[in-house]
Amino acid sequence: MFLTAGNIAANHEVGLLLIDFENPQRLRIHGTANIHINDPLISEYHDAQYIIRITIRNLFLNCPRYIHRFQKVEQSGYIPKKGCETPTPEWKKLDVVQDVLPKKPNKDS
Repeated sequence: MFLTAGNIAANHEVGLLLIDFENPQRLRIHGTANIHINDPLISEYHDAQYIIRITIRNLFLNCPRYIHRFQKVEQSGYIPKKGCETPTPEWKKLDVVQDVLPKKPNKDS
């Protein structure tokens, strides 16, 4: 989310908790994040506006004891794909968030 990028711009310290619900596992990452607008990887991700790179300070497994098991049923239709226009989620159409969302770049300019 764009809010995450704004937080990273203000404070580069990040903590991530990655959870695998199908094979109960958790991984914690602490580090320093930076936003890169012209990163060489940007062309690898359709519709990406920037790349976030994290310099990892700590990485460790976290106890999976209380992870509920889930099974992936389908992939989200909101994941950008080449050759398809990425749909706008309903929450991004709400009036209450319009003043904080970045303006979409005009692809013709």
